[in-house]
Amino acid sequence: MTTQVTLELPESLAKQIQAFANQTQQSWQEVLLDWLTRAAAELPVELLADEQIIQLCELQLAPDQQERLSELLTAQQEQTISPSEQIELAELMQQYRQGMLRKAEALKIAVERGLRPPLNC
Repeated sequence: MTTQVTLELPESLAKQIQAFANQTQQSWQEVLLDWLTRAAAELPVELLADEQIIQLCELQLAPDQQERLSELLTAQQEQTISPSEQIELAELMQQYRQGMLRKAEALKIAVERGLRPPLNC
């Protein structure tokens, strides 16, 4: 069962969704649904327990994902990347960006909670 929803999006967000949809050869509806689904699946970092915060501070891509990301970035740079690889690259980059954002949030909260010392700038 599905429910139809009408949203008014800021123009900048709508452009970002459309650009990602074009890049990944998906409809903007598919992209938005994917993003909403992922967001709903992840608790806000500030609600995580201390142990989960510490684990998130150490977050890295799995070795096989890191290797594949490197291969795809090289293919893109050499302009030998296929359309299906472009989609795969976009998905891996999205996972990487989301992971780094959550890791940064976790580091901030870890410092605030006294779980980690402040980073020296």
